[in-house]
Amino acid sequence: MTTQSILADLHSHTTASDGVLSPSQLVERALEKGVEMLAITDHDTVAGLAEAHQFNQAQPNSLKLINGVEISTRWHNFDIHIVGLNLDIDNSELQQFLTKQVSLRDERAKEIGERLAKAGIEGAYEGAKKFADGAAISRGHYARWLAENGYAKDTASVFKRYLARGKTGYVPNNWQDMANACEIIHQAGGIAVLAHPSGYKLSAKWLKKLVKEFAQAGGDAMEVVLGQQTIDDRNLLISLSLQHNLLGSVGSDFHFPSNWIELGKNLFQPPGVTWVWESESWMER
Repeated sequence: MTTQSILADLHSHTTASDGVLSPSQLVERALEKGVEMLAITDHDTVAGLAEAHQFNQAQPNSLKLINGVEISTRWHNFDIHIVGLNLDIDNSELQQFLTKQVSLRDERAKEIGERLAKAGIEGAYEGAKKFADGAAISRGHYARWLAENGYAKDTASVFKRYLARGKTGYVPNNWQDMANACEIIHQAGGIAVLAHPSGYKLSAKWLKKLVKEFAQAGGDAMEVVLGQQTIDDRNLLISLSLQHNLLGSVGSDFHFPSNWIELGKNLFQPPGVTWVWESESWMER
């Protein structure tokens, strides 16, 4: 059980995927916010980690920087994200897997652009590609372009109107399943974490099913403390994690500076949970 609290944020994004801060800027902001342990978990890529480590090591009071990635998977036609923490990013199996994931992302991004164009929204693919700036194009990049061009008031509204399941620009995912992702993370020496379980808007029955099947697929932990959640939600996630012998993790899912989601904000650790950084497999790394 927890003996000493540490300000940790184990879910964040940079310009290597769909974040707006560079890896150096993200580490700098984390230091400003007092974060002591940070995981950079870009979508299906570890491309931002070298810059982040170089910047962090040059700081007089560096933080504990964890190698991470957020892998998109398919579960009953839902997009389910699994965070890999404490990884050997030079592992060849991991690198091959992520290369394939980026290829699948590109295919999906092009189809999203085609669907939006058929609906009369021209130039969305090119606009999203510009926002991606060399990174794999995500729905987040589309959301930013659509919001900037007046198709909705903000990115959250874009998702609801254009990119959510059943909407004009929605393209069914083409990812591998959770077991494949967990296996790859384990091959790279990492810990597989179910990301933001309550963020998928599942019914209580389906959420319980997801957590159970994630554990059966080889999952090690789940995010039980999020940047934004109710006390009831946090208690439910902790209960489910304990029921399935999953470690606890914490994460803001930070993408850009805002008033409601911030690095390290609201990520205190309640008692009764064994956190990922307290596990034997984490200590061995």
